Amino acid sequence: MASVKSLNIADPLAWLDALARAESLQVLGAFAVCVALAWLAVWLVRQAFAAQDLSVLLGKRLVDGVLFPTVLLGLTFVARALLTGDHPVALFGILLPVCISLALIRFGVKVLQVAFGEAPFVRVLERTISWIAWLAVVLWVTGILPLVLDELDQIRWKVGGSMLSVRTLIEGALTAGAVLIFTLWISSALESRLLKSATGSDLSLRKVISNTVRALLMFVGLLLALSSVGIDLTALSVLGGAVGVGIGFGLQKLAANYVSGFVILAERSMRIGDLVKVDNFEGRITDIKARYTLIRSPTGRESIVPNEMLITQRVENLSLADAKVAQSTMVSVAYDAPVDQVMALLQQACQAQPRVLADPAPLVALSAFGADGLEFTVNYWFEDPASGQLNLKSDINQAILKTLRDNGIEIPYPQRVVHMHSKP
Repeated sequence: MASVKSLNIADPLAWLDALARAESLQVLGAFAVCVALAWLAVWLVRQAFAAQDLSVLLGKRLVDGVLFPTVLLGLTFVARALLTGDHPVALFGILLPVCISLALIRFGVKVLQVAFGEAPFVRVLERTISWIAWLAVVLWVTGILPLVLDELDQIRWKVGGSMLSVRTLIEGALTAGAVLIFTLWISSALESRLLKSATGSDLSLRKVISNTVRALLMFVGLLLALSSVGIDLTALSVLGGAVGVGIGFGLQKLAANYVSGFVILAERSMRIGDLVKVDNFEGRITDIKARYTLIRSPTGRESIVPNEMLITQRVENLSLADAKVAQSTMVSVAYDAPVDQVMALLQQACQAQPRVLADPAPLVALSAFGADGLEFTVNYWFEDPASGQLNLKSDINQAILKTLRDNGIEIPYPQRVVHMHSKP
């Protein structure tokens, strides 16, 4: 089958002549049918996999994922094979590059969104990918791209035993970007599948597997990109030695943080969801990165703790053995109050709270003989500190206050005895 040649921008009459032919209208009609079929196919796939997380392939709408432009590109190739026959149709020289560019843009954008979320640099990368793709389409359709590539290929220099040119560097950068985006997609899909139903210690183990797979894929992708440029990979041995020296002197802290992150995830001494206290900061571990760990306090503040600190310093893990947390409150009553009744009422006030555990049961003790009354200490356990600790203590104090008032038990005011001495 004859190949589709690009139109020449220097000859506008060729454009008008090619687009004014009757076969161009036929191609446009066939392309409209391809768009409708692609939309229908994506809609059917969305209905069949409604419960699955296919954000890269399907997107949030029918046409913003990778599947729609990919199916459209395949149908357009089929239409070209059926309609062109023995002679090429110039309009396909525009439609096919547009479909290819659209598929590449959607793939790159969706993978970046899944891999990095709402990071500020994602929008910049999205615009960069779009501009590069559409500029390449315009240059290809107009026939300028081959000329530009030939000129860039003439600018070359020798690096070691390899001959490099500006064209080689550009193609290598584009290849590296494509490989890295593809590895990000694979690693994000694996991470989503691994962490989908994991909890507790299993979540930490799957997290370390996910981080390891992502690092390996990125490393392999980088090697493939360098090889595609034409760089001799044996030269990396010298670079590896230099990097090792740099790590030994200037990057030892950074390397220690990365190694500590994998040690934490492998040993599972701290897991995502654990309640910890480190450097006078208490909170719940929300994520364990390769370099640092995120700890979120009940007040909403987040602390970014280097992983090396979690290895070399003392860390209190309040939920390593179990998730139960103890809390206490104190109350004073008058000296003439019945002690047994007061202890029973205080225990009932704690047991009435749904968050307080029945095992171990709340404990009430006469802890001191105060200056103003009898002091009782109430100890109780709960296992959901993420829901708040101060609000539970407030609820129990309110229940104790109401119970004592309903039973006529006095909570004494501070009392002082004043002795007056008069002169004779």
